[in-house]
Amino acid sequence: MNDKVRIDKWLWAVRIFKTRSMAAEACKKGKVTIEGVTIKPSREVKQGEVINLRVPPITRSYKVLAISGKRMSAKLAVDFVKDVTAQDQLNLLDATKNFGFEKRDRSIGRPTKHDRRMIDKLKGNE
Repeated sequence: MNDKVRIDKWLWAVRIFKTRSMAAEACKKGKVTIEGVTIKPSREVKQGEVINLRVPPITRSYKVLAISGKRMSAKLAVDFVKDVTAQDQLNLLDATKNFGFEKRDRSIGRPTKHDRRMIDKLKGNE
């Protein structure tokens, strides 16, 4: 296989993003970093690199196990990428899922503007 492939193509191939254009857009918006450096969609990824992906409210980390430019089934994708996200980030994700409008008491009614802003801030929505 190839030694290098574009980051947007690799993110799409290992099924982190549903479409390649979504992967490219995330790179353009600065949500994808390697070694703390924001990267462009055309940057080539190498085996062994750790890719950080900002998915509010957490930052997910993926280690590149192998390179492929072709989209593969989900069963094969696990051989190409490993999720190395820190446990504290995953705990934060669980905490934000358990907080918010979904768990509100029905008698309280709709969240106020202040409540919505607090929920958005906690969840990391833009």
